[in-house]
Parts: sequence; structure tokens; C-alpha cells
Amino acid sequence: MKSELSGGWPAVARDLLAALARGELSSVELTERCLAAIDARDGDVRAFLHVDRESALLQAQQADALRARGESPGPLAGVPVAIKDVICEAGQPATCASRMLSNFRPPYDAHVITKLKAAGAVLLGRTNMDEFAMGSSCENSAFQATRNPWDLTRTPGGSSGGSAAAVAAAMVPLSLGSDTGGSIRQPASFCGVVGMKPTYGAVSRYGLIAYASSLDQIGPFATDVEGAARLLEAISGHDPRDSTSVRRDVPAYSRTFDQPLEGLRIGVVREHFGEGLDADVASAVQAALKVYEGLGATLVDVALPHQQSCVAAYYIIASCEASSNLARYDGVHYGHRAESFDGLVDMYSTSRGEAFGDEVKRRIMLGTFALSSGYYEAYYLKALRVRRLIQQDYQRAFEACDVIVSPASPTPAFALGSLIDDPLAMYLMDIYTIGANLAGIPGISLPCGMTSAALPVGLQLLAPAFEEERLLRAARMYERETNWPRVAPCGA
Repeated sequence: MKSELSGGWPAVARDLLAALARGELSSVELTERCLAAIDARDGDVRAFLHVDRESALLQAQQADALRARGESPGPLAGVPVAIKDVICEAGQPATCASRMLSNFRPPYDAHVITKLKAAGAVLLGRTNMDEFAMGSSCENSAFQATRNPWDLTRTPGGSSGGSAAAVAAAMVPLSLGSDTGGSIRQPASFCGVVGMKPTYGAVSRYGLIAYASSLDQIGPFATDVEGAARLLEAISGHDPRDSTSVRRDVPAYSRTFDQPLEGLRIGVVREHFGEGLDADVASAVQAALKVYEGLGATLVDVALPHQQSCVAAYYIIASCEASSNLARYDGVHYGHRAESFDGLVDMYSTSRGEAFGDEVKRRIMLGTFALSSGYYEAYYLKALRVRRLIQQDYQRAFEACDVIVSPASPTPAFALGSLIDDPLAMYLMDIYTIGANLAGIPGISLPCGMTSAALPVGLQLLAPAFEEERLLRAARMYERETNWPRVAPCGA
């Protein structure tokens, strides 16, 4: 079942900003509408772990006061934004959906939070996720399983499932997630929204609680490409506190996204359309390619010879980095400490055993094994070498094309509980998205159709490093020709 967003309150950032600028809507009224939508829908969807109503309304009041005095409240001008619960905000919970950090409230803001506040955004609440961002279904949360607004029996994807579902259900117009191997793009595909992973180093990771430090990136969710462009522009830029943050000027994404690209060359990897791809997904993506051809784009066959090694390389590298990053949660410095234990070693093992979920334990053990004496070269070092080959594959492919187009996920949203006991099948849900993280390039997922079961299908576009502007323009070319951004789950 589908309904037009235009039939209710506008959930598109452009419309909201225009209404705010004209005085037809105040930030307080908009925030109250979002809070009312959360009250009405989140009991079923379960996208939020925490909503701070008082703080959100106070921020909205401040934005209205600035506007009343004739001062600019910022480019996001009092628009509510939801935050994945892996990004630190002073005084707000940052649990990573884990018992390990169930009582943690950071004393500082992540760089992206500082940027959002400066842009005038209203920070509405914290969204659910797979524990420590490890998962593809939002079922690994220690607190609740988020449900897909299109079908409450299905997953919204992961790990940023709460952020995607909150936007899809029109509880908030914009949200932030993090993407380590597809954790923004896959939920965006499942929930029928736009989700974007920036180039590694384009957005500061300061204040992002680490899973795999060489892969993690913060990025936007929105109902359309323009919303993603505006949010990306607000959070991008150099941060000296993050050694991987690149010193580059931030392009005016919000002003250039609507300019079509002439002579666009679209790379198509034939291996992306082989075994394991759902027929409805394949049909929707092929139809999207025909739309691009109708706009004058040229389809080019490109090869990614090491694509079949992406999943293996990713899960070794990511698990090794997780093993190292999560070693700090020992019950001594901070985090959960067991009430009963026998000596120091037992305190470590009991505290970690009680507080970490099964998937986090699985990846810690895998990473610790791969880093152990005698196995480092056979696993971790070899995975790093394969990663370099994957990066080179993308570099060569982009010599022949401007963007690469593929499905964002091999299937539409799957049933809750259907893959939770099959880790390998769950890992393969990221088969089309992992490569971008290993190569450090930007990617975006946007709606491109519906399955016969009325579930959204996501189209993934990839571009060379720091070509977000090209990526957004290419995505907008397709979006302009379709009605998908204006379609939402019934009741949203």
C-alpha cells in the first residue's frame, strides 16, 4: 500500500525550509509535528531509542527567535534531524544499542553534531541500530528490533535501520547514519529513501564511536536527493581532531545537485546481475538504466575482477579493527562491569560476556584470531593486499565511466528473524555495497521501483573519491524523471 506524502505534512526538506522561510510554519510547529508523528507511529516501527522533547523544542524556539530578529538561523533553519545512536552528543545517550554503553552520556559533541547545531538543525533524538554498527537488519540491538514502515514484519536493514525507518515513516525529514560496509545504503534501499556514504575523509569521524576505523563514514538520509545534498553540505569539511579528515573545500552541493550531467557514462558490472539477485530488483534496476539512456547517458561495460573477494576481505579487515577498537570496553575504564566476578581476568571476561551480543562477540573473536601470532600474514595482511587490488579495480573502471550503477542490495527487505541465525547469508546482503568502503569512494542509494510485494528497491550509484557533486547530480537526473521520492508507506 502506498500513499502520497503531499497528502499530509511535507516531509521533504526543501518544502519545509520554504514554508519556514515564508513564515507559514514555525520551527516549533514543525518539531511538534515530528514529535506527534513519533507518538503515533514509533510504537510500531521502533526507530527511536531516545527522544528528548524538551531539548528539541528549546532548539526550535531558538531557531524561531533568530528568525524573528531577522537573523539567519542557518542553512537547516530549524529542521529536525535524527541521530544514529553511535554519534556522540553532549548529555544525550550514546549506547551504540549495546548493554555495554547503556548508561553512557558523552561529555562532548561529535564534529558533525557541532556542524548541525551551527546549521540551525533541531536534534530530535537517537535512533536504533545494530549493536556497535555490526549487522544488516537492525535486529542485533540490545534493546529492540526496528521494523520496516512498508511492512512491519520485515527488517528496515542495518546497521542504520532506525535512521532510515524514521525518515521513511515521516517521523523526521532528515537523519544521520554511519556506513562501514553498506549500513546507510542498504537500509535506504529497504526503506525507500535516499541514503549516502561520503568519500572516506570527507566527513569527520571525531565523536563517531568506532567499529572499523578505516571503513566507517557518517552520512545523510533524506526523502530526496536535495535533502541528502543539504545535509551532506552541512556536515562536511576538515576537522583537525580527525587525522583522516581531508583538507578540502566543501562544494555547494545544495546549489549544483539539480544540474544534469551531459555525456554521462554509466558503468555496468555484469557480475552485479548474476546469481542471487532477486528478479524484481533486477527488473527495477534495468528499468532505471533505460531511464538514464533516455536522458542521453551511455552504458559502458566495466569490470571489477576482485569483486568476488570483497566480502571475505571486508569481514577480515572490519573484524580485526573491531577487535582492536572494542578492547577498550573492559569494565575498568568505562562501560558495563559485572556485579560478581573472581579476580581481574574473570571481571574482564564476565563483563564483556554479559554486555556484548552474539554478533559483536562473533566479530571480536574472528578479528582476534586473524590478528593472532602465526595468522596475521595469512589473514589480515592478505586482506589488506586484496583491498588494494579492489581499489585499483575501481580506479581503472572510472577511467571508462563517470559513475557505476548497480542494485544497492540483492533482495528487497527480508522478514525479521529469517536470517538472524545464518550469519553468512546476512553478510551477503552487503555484497554490492562493501566495495565502496574498501575503496574509500562515495556511494548513494535512491528509490527506483517497487517489487510485486510492494517493497522498495534501491538503485546504487558510485563515483570516484571526492566526486560527491557528480554523484548527487547523476542521482538527481534519475530522480527528476520518476515519482519515487513522493511515495511513502501508507499512514506516513
